[in-house]
Amino acid sequence: MQLHPSHFVAVIGGAVAGSVAAGNLAKRGVKVAVFEQNERPYGKIEDGLPKWHVKLQAQEERRIDERLSHPNVLFVPKTRLGQDFDFIDLVENWGFTGVLLANGAWKDRPLPVDGADRFVEKGLVYQNDLVKWFNHYHERDYQGDHYDIPDGAIVVGGGLASLDVVKILMLETVLPALQKRGIDIDILSLEHASISKVLAEHNLTLEQLGLKGCTLFYRRRVRDMPLSQMPADASPERKEKVYAAREKILKNFQKKFLFNFQACRVPSGLIEKNGQLGGLKFKETEIKKGKVHTKENTEHEVRSPLVVSSIGSIPEPIPGVNMNHELYELRDHETGQLRQYEHVFALGNVVTGKGNIKASLEHGRQVSEHVLEEFLAWREEDYQRLLSFATQRTEKRIQKITEVLEEKNLLSVEDVRSLIEKVEACQRRVGYQGNYSDWIEAHQPETIADVIAAKGDGKHLIQKK
Repeated sequence: MQLHPSHFVAVIGGAVAGSVAAGNLAKRGVKVAVFEQNERPYGKIEDGLPKWHVKLQAQEERRIDERLSHPNVLFVPKTRLGQDFDFIDLVENWGFTGVLLANGAWKDRPLPVDGADRFVEKGLVYQNDLVKWFNHYHERDYQGDHYDIPDGAIVVGGGLASLDVVKILMLETVLPALQKRGIDIDILSLEHASISKVLAEHNLTLEQLGLKGCTLFYRRRVRDMPLSQMPADASPERKEKVYAAREKILKNFQKKFLFNFQACRVPSGLIEKNGQLGGLKFKETEIKKGKVHTKENTEHEVRSPLVVSSIGSIPEPIPGVNMNHELYELRDHETGQLRQYEHVFALGNVVTGKGNIKASLEHGRQVSEHVLEEFLAWREEDYQRLLSFATQRTEKRIQKITEVLEEKNLLSVEDVRSLIEKVEACQRRVGYQGNYSDWIEAHQPETIADVIAAKGDGKHLIQKK
């Protein structure tokens, strides 16, 4: 390999933001080492986007593959920052021109009830764990956590991701009930048609299946749900249009997937039963001047064998990285530059807060307009538009980061060679031979579509109790 003086950047995380950053820098002649904690670099495309998005997942994975296949990109799988190598050592001693944190937001916000986390895996499940299980349990070599999904689960949330959660719970309870009646259908077909349509075709109701459905509890009103974005300068008429759109989205989603909904409820206590979480206590709320206030003397019990917390994700703390509440402490929000180090930048979900999401949607006007005017369900094309905008947002940030890096001196050939040797040692440690395409080909999991096609039915998709 002919080497020349150049910049050399480390990217932590290879999914949407990380691959866009790596691809853009590589095209500019920058050497890039991408450190990915998993075997495959697809992040929430693989583990957070529900598996019924078969075509979208395949499409986005191909795009990530194209970016990470560039000759200037050195891919290092199965290497976790803070576990397999140290952040301080990386930024202070390795010699990279810059370090980009694109490791995503994988830590669930804790359920805001004292003592709740002692019931994790004992009746309490967090959204990220649930969706990862749902996306992979059909794989023959799956070795992760397994969950039994009972009828009548409680979901605490209210955002778009919560709608994915309730859909998963409804599919996982209705599917085995249908198959028990001899109705041969797989999970993709049930999702695509909608539960209500399939039941209608067989003259069935949830009650006849012996089900009551899960319930989504939200602390505000339906009109407050973040199901469509409110423009910052919205007129009163525009605001009413957004409120109406939010109510219509929820109504249509309920009509299709038959879950229950409770507005203006906030969890206030735990119900323990034989060492397990047996449900939650809730208080009613009211909204005054935009703030949530609990009502006195309204606490009541809601019993359930399963509680799913779906109240958002935040970055996992990295030893050595200062935090500003839930997010990394930044010096410059436009570039994502960390306050601690001028050559370390954060990208994608690790810098996303409520304000940043709003700003993103305002910049991507076509996205917010689509959600506002046409969004009646969270369809594949809606995910595609937002993924597309996430790519554009990262590309703009990389341009600004590149401008910062260009002020720094190029690394010498000797320094570039030394870094390549360090990165290749990391690759050898995990058995990576240096060919990205060969590695990905050798680590292809079974997709749900593959399993359904091979089996010819959906019976194997029912979880063993």
